[in-house]
Amino acid sequence: MSNLVSAKLKDLVDNFDNQRVPLSVKQRSTLEKKFRYYGAQGVIDYVDDYIFDGEYILVAEDGENLKSQRNNICNYVTGKFWVNNHAHIIRAKENNNTKYLYYALNLVNFRNYVTGSAQPKLTKDNLGEIVLHVHRCDEQQKIARVISTLDAKIELNNRINAELEAMAKTLYDYWFVQFDFPDANGKPYKTSGGKMVYNPTLKREIPEGWEATTVGKISKTELGGTPSTAVDEYWQNADIPWLSSAETASFPIITSEQKITPAGIDNSAATLLPKGTVVISIVRYIRPSILGIDAATNQSVVGIRECKRLKSSFIYPYFCSEVPRLMGLRTGAQQPHINKGVIEDSPIVIPCEKVLTAYYKAADPIFEKIMNLALQSHELMQLRDWLLPMLMNGQVTVR
Repeated sequence: MSNLVSAKLKDLVDNFDNQRVPLSVKQRSTLEKKFRYYGAQGVIDYVDDYIFDGEYILVAEDGENLKSQRNNICNYVTGKFWVNNHAHIIRAKENNNTKYLYYALNLVNFRNYVTGSAQPKLTKDNLGEIVLHVHRCDEQQKIARVISTLDAKIELNNRINAELEAMAKTLYDYWFVQFDFPDANGKPYKTSGGKMVYNPTLKREIPEGWEATTVGKISKTELGGTPSTAVDEYWQNADIPWLSSAETASFPIITSEQKITPAGIDNSAATLLPKGTVVISIVRYIRPSILGIDAATNQSVVGIRECKRLKSSFIYPYFCSEVPRLMGLRTGAQQPHINKGVIEDSPIVIPCEKVLTAYYKAADPIFEKIMNLALQSHELMQLRDWLLPMLMNGQVTVR
């Protein structure tokens, strides 16, 4: 700590809150979508002009996350963008590094500076009073460079995975929605006049030799459960990932916020699902994902196990294409949901063995690459989160 200097944030940064301009939803609806429009927790829209151009830190001014801090309070932003009045905008003064201060601020416990219980708020004055222990400018630059290198690799992996996922969905759609998989001559089947037969159950034509059935008849489905929170044995010293419906928003799923013990599984409706299982949230938003780890789930998540004929590389894009239909089947005003039976009754067309084998040959490497990059990113995030506080408090230095 001897190489660090204590300073209030207001002495380290310039504040540009007086340049913020909020735009209503109605105002934004008429604008061309060119530049990012930021709110408290990130980009919320795009607009046709910008206020700021450069390197800045956006700090949430209000919102529940100020107290829970489930997500970063700060965003590091570069380039041209617009900011509304729900995010403070700051930039490092001379002899300080903006990106370094961004990393330092994300280690701060903001709860001590937040006012209001129903509507948490971080005022400009309270933001300025935050005390940081900072390095000299040259050390700030070195630390920022090390951590940003890790962040850049994580961001690159995420972009690659988004492109790979889009590629996999397009492949599935082309083969199994449009039925233009390669025929014996390598030409698109349906477009080239491949034989189609009417299926009375589906009320549409499908390729000759294909089977129409339901998910429940060909795959085993599992509904999760919650061990009693009153029994410490089910939760303490636990190492089995246990997922909520919100966590299915991640693709693929390689970690969980909570964990349970084997006793928790044995004494509840929870089931340990193997890696590769497709999971779907059935409460509020219908979201499919794939497990990259063995995990259990709560009762708002259904698992669809892989079987002899259907792998996750087929089941996952199938359910992605089914989301609009499933959303329309939800019931309940306060908490719209579907049940496990709706998943089991979902109609599915099973291709002939030859086509299915050819599809897996093309699709499986894509999904394997996605999983590997996601696991790599998770390891890099763990490294970054372990290294950052030690760099910031002087335990570790950069040569």
